[in-house]
Amino acid sequence: MRVLVTGATGYIGGRLVPRLLDRGHTVRVVVRDPRKLEGRDWADKVEIRRGDLSDASSLSGVADDVDVAYYLVHSMYAGADFAERDREAARNFVQVCRGGPMVVYLGGILPESEDPASEHLSSRAEVGEILREGLPTTELRAGPIIGSGSASFEMVRYLTERLPAMVAPRWIQNEVQPIAVRDILAYLVAAAERAEPLGVLEVGTEVLTFRSMMIGYAEVRGLKRLIIPVPVLTPGLSARWVGLVTPIPNAIAVPLVEGVVQPVVGDVARARELFPEIVPISYRRAVELALERIETGQVSTRWSGALGDGSTFEFEDREGIMREVRTRRVELPPEAVYRTFTSLGGARGWLVWRWAWEFRGLVDQLFGGPGIRRGRRHPTDLSVGETVDFWRVEALEPGRLLRLRAEMRVPGKAWLQWEAEPENGGTRLIQTALFAPSGLPGTLYWYSLVPAHTLIFSQMIDAVARLAVEAHEGGE
Repeated sequence: MRVLVTGATGYIGGRLVPRLLDRGHTVRVVVRDPRKLEGRDWADKVEIRRGDLSDASSLSGVADDVDVAYYLVHSMYAGADFAERDREAARNFVQVCRGGPMVVYLGGILPESEDPASEHLSSRAEVGEILREGLPTTELRAGPIIGSGSASFEMVRYLTERLPAMVAPRWIQNEVQPIAVRDILAYLVAAAERAEPLGVLEVGTEVLTFRSMMIGYAEVRGLKRLIIPVPVLTPGLSARWVGLVTPIPNAIAVPLVEGVVQPVVGDVARARELFPEIVPISYRRAVELALERIETGQVSTRWSGALGDGSTFEFEDREGIMREVRTRRVELPPEAVYRTFTSLGGARGWLVWRWAWEFRGLVDQLFGGPGIRRGRRHPTDLSVGETVDFWRVEALEPGRLLRLRAEMRVPGKAWLQWEAEPENGGTRLIQTALFAPSGLPGTLYWYSLVPAHTLIFSQMIDAVARLAVEAHEGGE
């Protein structure tokens, strides 16, 4: 079967593609920036097309000769006009696929109450309607997806791990219907392999309250937790609280919280009847598997892995960009130095002034930024587009270069870059901090930090060089 996958750099899409390949299907992916696929072990096994669903002219021919097309995109990061962006993207997709493939779409379970669903759930439902009206479509509707690196799991995990006792909003007693990531992937594959569209199918495992999900996580981890529901926390305030305590930024926390402030329980009987071979595992087992993956470093995708709707800035040497360049000679091959600077962040941290990095992350979270708690997917492996704390990998040249783009709140655009250049049998390690200020506030911001940068970045490059030598001598 010939399959088109949109959203291949996202949490679900990045896990779906290898499963389709394992089943012998021919896969084409459409992405805005093919660099985001660098480092994926399946990238050389698929056909890669550049295209943007918000730009119909970029999609010409992407669905030609395709049997099934997956629609796995949404505009959660897009800001106030996300619903219109979702609408436009879906209509463009219908146009490019008209008369061609069957579509499989992943949406969300809607509440049964008379109160309207959240804006994000409503938008995802509207996308499903647009697809079903224009194309033969199977729409799978799921509740919170539980798996290593998923946003819902990370929210439960960090809230439960970090707060021994919490006063929580009353809606945590609402019922929801989670599903393990392995099961939603199984449904996605099975739906594509059916010969006909199935309309709307709701899928999930046992029904739980959100409070039960946190208590269940605590039991798996052997933790004692006290959770007291109160009626005074609004969804907006709750989302900001989640954004402060967990790695989930407000842009993601708001739709996650809004998605559970009403009971969201589906009727899974039809899905169980159509796909009896799929028996969803329990929530508890999904948590156990997610924790095993995290502990062994086998997290293949994370909620923060996609670049979102922000532009990818091309790097150029020009006026208006402030630079701090430091170099050190290291008596090692470039590959050994490269392995060291690509392992920074996450649990390892940034080697020097840990409290300063953590304080900067806390300030960023208070102002709605991602903070430093996003960590990294894997302790040593990186791919373009992935997050590392409050940075995102913008460029990666194996054995030579890593460039990170800052996503913390700053008055301008900032990068941190390392290069490992061969030099007379050793390596010239080059560390460059760059900043493109936005007007006078940006310029003042940069110069106010020069003393701190002088201290921190000088010690950082020395620490990178030292760690590279220690790791090399230790046989890492």
